[in-house]
Amino acid sequence: MKKSRFTDSQIMDALKRVEAGLAVPELCRDMGISSATFYKWRAKFGGMDTSMMARMKELEAENARLKKMYAEERLKAEILKEAMAKKW
Repeated sequence: MKKSRFTDSQIMDALKRVEAGLAVPELCRDMGISSATFYKWRAKFGGMDTSMMARMKELEAENARLKKMYAEERLKAEILKEAMAKKW
């Protein structure tokens, strides 16, 4: 996954600035992002604080690691199943 140019605190600052009354196009121009990026941030991180964002990212990373482990174990099980099915 591509690493973001913006830190969690910068994203939270941008969301709070818009909540405070700054226009979205003006914020996007200041930060050098598209309005679609801002609305993705708002959909994903709206209502969170920085610590919650960090925790969510940790959980996403752990989830990806667990999915990978599951896929590897499933593959091993399939290989063993095929080996056991062969007639010796």
